[in-house]
Amino acid sequence: MIAATLVTGSTSSRREAAIAEALDNASSVAVILEGLPDGMQPLEDLHARSDLHVARIAPGCLCCTGNLTMRVTLNRMLRRKPERLYIGLSTSEHLAQIRAFLQQPPYASLIKLTPDIAA
Repeated sequence: MIAATLVTGSTSSRREAAIAEALDNASSVAVILEGLPDGMQPLEDLHARSDLHVARIAPGCLCCTGNLTMRVTLNRMLRRKPERLYIGLSTSEHLAQIRAFLQQPPYASLIKLTPDIAA
């Protein structure tokens, strides 16, 4: 099972900084970031890590837009079989719905949700 953490915060740089701080010694980490960067990108400094894979998706409510973009991006990341997965969300408004989405098949058998990080 892949340990997955949802990360929320007021700006993309705060969410990225929280993820960068939370990175552990996992041999492979996948990060999905919702929204465009706001100029400061703490994860950019870590791109030299060959075990860090970052994908950005356009902002928009992931649970209200049919989840297509999220599903495609998530499936691509999961094919890499990372040890850790972080998903940075631009708002915490629908956090419960996104957690529920990730706890349904097929993701329930692939992902173990860990406590959220609020940046």
